[in-house]
Amino acid sequence: MNISIITVGKLKEKYLKQGIEEYLKRLTAYAKVELIEVADEKAPEELSELEMLQVKQKEGERILGKISQDTYMIALAIQGKMQSSEELADTLDKLATYGKSKLAFVIGGSLGLSDEVIKRSNEQLSFSRMTFPHQLMRLILVEQIYRAFRINRGEPYHK
Repeated sequence: MNISIITVGKLKEKYLKQGIEEYLKRLTAYAKVELIEVADEKAPEELSELEMLQVKQKEGERILGKISQDTYMIALAIQGKMQSSEELADTLDKLATYGKSKLAFVIGGSLGLSDEVIKRSNEQLSFSRMTFPHQLMRLILVEQIYRAFRINRGEPYHK
């Protein structure tokens, strides 16, 4: 399985980079996982509704430019479906079983995802109704993908 994690903005925090690198290294035994960063749109602190929409649209265009037509896309969105780790593992297992070998998880920028990205997604996944920094979500996501593969293989890790 080829998994892309498409994110908005550069990751600067060293501790998050180290955690992500560790899980990406562990994942090499299960899948090819690639982290793709697209540029975030520079914007002032205070934005009007229209300006927020324009920022999300520009970031969305960059995201969609990284996704091929045959890629199954899961957008991380607060309004998405919540799943347990076992349910995520089952989702990944079913995708692999039914020939969906290209998978992309998408994490938006600080303003979220554009409507176009949400419409293109095959499904939306929520980790919580809480809001997490999008940089931290990268680490949480790669850990959960790793956990899903361990669950599917019946290997110890999941408790």
